[in-house]
Amino acid sequence: MAARRGSAPKLGDVLLVTGAEAFLADRAVRSAIAAVSKGSTDVEVTDVDATTLDVGVFAELTGPSLFATERVLVLRGLENLPSEMAPHLIEYAGSPADDVLVVLVHSGGQKGKAVLDKLRKASVNEVVATAPKAWELPQFVAGEIRLHGGTVDERAASALVDAVGHDLRALAGACSQLVSDSDGQAVTPELIGQYFGGRAEVTSFAVADAAISGRTEPALEQLRWALDCGVAPVLVTSAMAGGLRGLAKFSSAPSGLREADLAREVGVPPWKLKQLKQQSRGWTPGGLAAAIKAVAQADADVKGASGDAGYALERMVITVSHSHGRR
Repeated sequence: MAARRGSAPKLGDVLLVTGAEAFLADRAVRSAIAAVSKGSTDVEVTDVDATTLDVGVFAELTGPSLFATERVLVLRGLENLPSEMAPHLIEYAGSPADDVLVVLVHSGGQKGKAVLDKLRKASVNEVVATAPKAWELPQFVAGEIRLHGGTVDERAASALVDAVGHDLRALAGACSQLVSDSDGQAVTPELIGQYFGGRAEVTSFAVADAAISGRTEPALEQLRWALDCGVAPVLVTSAMAGGLRGLAKFSSAPSGLREADLAREVGVPPWKLKQLKQQSRGWTPGGLAAAIKAVAQADADVKGASGDAGYALERMVITVSHSHGRR
């Protein structure tokens, strides 16, 4: 999730946006521009790639304006900043111009870390754009729907994640559309089904849930349908691995934990505990070990170890579902 350190951006600030989640980083940049402009068309926004920056250009973009205009400079790809520019940027961060907001965007990773560390020491504000974990996506959906003035419960938010997938930009667009078309009513699983039902029925999570519950035929039907509809094989193995991981954590969690503490221990939203409790019946440590081994083999197969991804996935589904109840 995007986490902010410090107050809202304003003219005279240097804002650092870091992290690999492009959607959240772009949103942070747009929010900063909006906070400064406040609907005014007089704010001049310049978007520059760090690789093209030199001392002269930087001085021109941050120096006094001949027309006394308020300005925003967005400097992208900070990790690729030419080394000779780093001292000038850090010096500027220590004493920024009053009529300019400078937004520095770094895509994450170790490249350019020395510059980041020096900027942080200069006490610049920072927004960290970190992709939410899979189990946090329903929270992201709920937040998006509230942002647009709608309401949704946790189960419906999870249904939307299952239907649309993990891409934040796609999820945000779906939330906007659903609130717009809900006529002020809560976003429900039924409404989600009307818009995304076809996609929900072929989700890789449906394949995993059926197989982990020991329902071989429904799992195979879901798998064939998913592959026919273009679901990537690696998404199926990923969903199966995640489901089994959650089941293993649930089965080995200390007894007597409160629901909220158990959910944190397992790494799932609280509502999913009921499903895990149902799925855990009939699973043994030996069965889980066999299922996890089958998923690891299938994952290797669909990534190139086998020429027939469909066959590899069918074998995985059969092995996982038959491991349910195995001693």
